[in-house]
Amino acid sequence: MPQFLLELFSEEIPARMQKRAAEDLKKLLMDALSKAGFLPGGMETFSAPRRLVAVVEGLPERTADVREERKGPKVDAPAQAIEGFLRGAGLTDIAQARVVSDPKKGDFYVADLVKPGRATPDALAEIVPDIIRNFPWPKSMRWGEGTLRWVRPLHRILAVFDGEIVPFDVDGIAASNISEGHRFHGTGTFEVKDFEDYEAKLSAAHVVLDRDQRKAQIKADAQTLCQARNLELIDDEGLLEEVCGLVDEPHVIMGDMDPSFLDLPPEVIRLTLRVNQKYFVVRDPKTGGLAPHFIIVSNVKATDGGKKIALGNARVLAARLNDARYFWDLDRKASLESRVPKLDTLVFHEKLGSVGDKVRRIVALAGEIARLVGVEDVAAARHAALLAKADLTTEMVGEFPELQGVMGRYYQLQRGGSAASNQIIADAIRDHYKPVGPSDHVPSEPVAMAVALADKLDTLTGFFAIGEKPTGSGDPYALRRAALGVIRIVREGGVRFALAEKAAGNGLLDFILERLRVSLRDEGFAPDVLEAAFAIPDDDIVRIVARVTALAKVLKTEDGANLVAGLKRGANILRAEEKKDGAAAQGIVSDALLAEPAEQGLNQALVAAESQMDQALATEAFDTAMAALAGLRGPVDRFFDTVLVNDADPAIRQNRLALLVKLRAVSERVADFSKLAGA
Repeated sequence: MPQFLLELFSEEIPARMQKRAAEDLKKLLMDALSKAGFLPGGMETFSAPRRLVAVVEGLPERTADVREERKGPKVDAPAQAIEGFLRGAGLTDIAQARVVSDPKKGDFYVADLVKPGRATPDALAEIVPDIIRNFPWPKSMRWGEGTLRWVRPLHRILAVFDGEIVPFDVDGIAASNISEGHRFHGTGTFEVKDFEDYEAKLSAAHVVLDRDQRKAQIKADAQTLCQARNLELIDDEGLLEEVCGLVDEPHVIMGDMDPSFLDLPPEVIRLTLRVNQKYFVVRDPKTGGLAPHFIIVSNVKATDGGKKIALGNARVLAARLNDARYFWDLDRKASLESRVPKLDTLVFHEKLGSVGDKVRRIVALAGEIARLVGVEDVAAARHAALLAKADLTTEMVGEFPELQGVMGRYYQLQRGGSAASNQIIADAIRDHYKPVGPSDHVPSEPVAMAVALADKLDTLTGFFAIGEKPTGSGDPYALRRAALGVIRIVREGGVRFALAEKAAGNGLLDFILERLRVSLRDEGFAPDVLEAAFAIPDDDIVRIVARVTALAKVLKTEDGANLVAGLKRGANILRAEEKKDGAAAQGIVSDALLAEPAEQGLNQALVAAESQMDQALATEAFDTAMAALAGLRGPVDRFFDTVLVNDADPAIRQNRLALLVKLRAVSERVADFSKLAGA
């Protein structure tokens, strides 16, 4: 079946927008084609610095005819109604309609209409211009005297269906079968018949169309260059994604930098290379540190092997690193302690005060949390909290905000020597922002844990207090991330404290617990298991996770799974009785009224299980508590198999209901089993 090829050729598309643009083009095309009645056999989209491309396979030459039955008025309807029906159906005579009989409604007219299919090029000539005019660029511009908005000036539209040009124009740009290759190495424009022809001619014109192919080529060539000099390329997927959008045909070059710059913190060097210059960083495997070299990805194939390009980039890099050295030397002239007062000049939030105000709050909170996480020197935790934000006033962090905390650690180590306590404070300054993402590690040293928890809890309580809570569409203050940070530090560090004491009011406790629930669901725990475990009021994260884990484990056993059915049956009986009487079933089980062996056995088993659970729950041995509960499976089964709860004798009936109340009470010490699916 015929193929449709579309290329939108413009000035350079920002690298960060290219991948998303290709995805948007695919969705827009697929939706529009489907709406027009097409079912493509396949579609691929591509992005490169100056072009967006789509190739659609398996399109028919025209859309199918659409048949429709249009119901009309009754045969005895007024002439005016029949005339309206004829006009609407496109008929000239009522004889062109057929009469349909309905036993209830009588005879009425029906028109059999056929909407002829359209030639595919005609449909594409409407679809594509609409997509171009309404393309969802994050930012767009107008140029010249036209009205079209595009990310950069759009120069050419290639649109070919089955080897022929699809006739349309957008803002004076007529569709054609012409494209061109590399800006510098290409040989001018060329005509295209289909995608195979297009891709081959692009390749000959020094354009690698496939984004993944460009990425793979960059990585492989960079590794080859490094191996030739006994060096290692430091992987950077984010930079690779960006750089591959800057070049049509990648040419990888190694440059050299002045080794004296290696006395700068490695994080500063890496960010200078990565953010400012888009260079890859190289490591010396002998030392494990950075090597005085860098990798450039050029869009130009140099005749001298890239020597002049490398030298030019080295000069630019030297200027950047000299700026960094200036910031580094200047910042070290003042201690972090001397910078703390300047934090009062930095606004944290207009309703929550300055950064200085925030620091004073986390100092107090870190002092409280320190004891909970096992800090022996509480003063060290308070001092670390005091200095944690001080590097926000430095020149280096002003240039590279990503280095907040990191630079504070370096500056503290420079001023405080190598004493163990100073090392702990310096590390806490660096780590108190962590974790900043799901793959980031959490602080494990107690002082750092205390400051990190204090910082995040202050942020959460503050923004919840002023009503700035996350919504379904936005979380401008990253409160979900802060909550997940608290959860991860507490879980991985085994921190024990009542969350309600630190996260009280305005729904914050519920918010954190909901983030915990989402996190556990992402780890694979079933939603109903979480519902059952979270139904037990608790604000200790470690204990909640232990309960969830134990419940999920016991439900995988035969006894645990079967017990759920018995618990549910008992709960249903109690619910029906409580609904009937308008009050909760209650009472104390009387041994004298337990006539049947099965009810005597269940009562004895409950007494034993309750005793075992008391001991287990006292030590938070949830596995043991769940096992004790699962041991009730046999007695519960025998009870429901042989005992009639609604006995004719009111006293016996009430006693058996009291026994079920006791069963429910015992089970609800660990979970609400009525929440389980299928229970």
